[in-house]
Amino acid sequence: MTDITIRRAKKEDCARIMELVQELADYEKAPNEVTVSLDHFIESGFGQQPVWWAFVATSVEEGVEQIHAFALYYIRYSTWKGQRMYLEDIVVTEKMRCQGIGKMLFDQLIVEAKERNLHGIVWQVLEWNEPAIQFYKKYNASFDGEWINCSIVP
Repeated sequence: MTDITIRRAKKEDCARIMELVQELADYEKAPNEVTVSLDHFIESGFGQQPVWWAFVATSVEEGVEQIHAFALYYIRYSTWKGQRMYLEDIVVTEKMRCQGIGKMLFDQLIVEAKERNLHGIVWQVLEWNEPAIQFYKKYNASFDGEWINCSIVP
């Protein structure tokens, strides 16, 4: 396995993160659904009032740092539980899967949630994404089939 380092995402990482977001959209059979601009993405994470934070998994190849994966989250508020981490995406590029990188990122998210005194981590997974479901089961994740996702575009 390549030596992997987990670190906080930097503004300069955004273009590569967006490439991985597109890779995820392709995998999830929604290649045309990524409509956020790179400028908006950067502003949302590194502007005056960031609304998301991320970790990246990197290695150095031939003296150049490569980003192979990321985990992006934001803070949501539950009137029942208080502040919770919402894991928006965790993506490991296809050629680097099955090397423990997802576990490294998820473990870092757990540390982050504890350090921020958040009351849990929540996320969604597509019902057909069996590799992801099996990954989350290793963490004894609870799966809730009762709630229905809703959205609108105002």
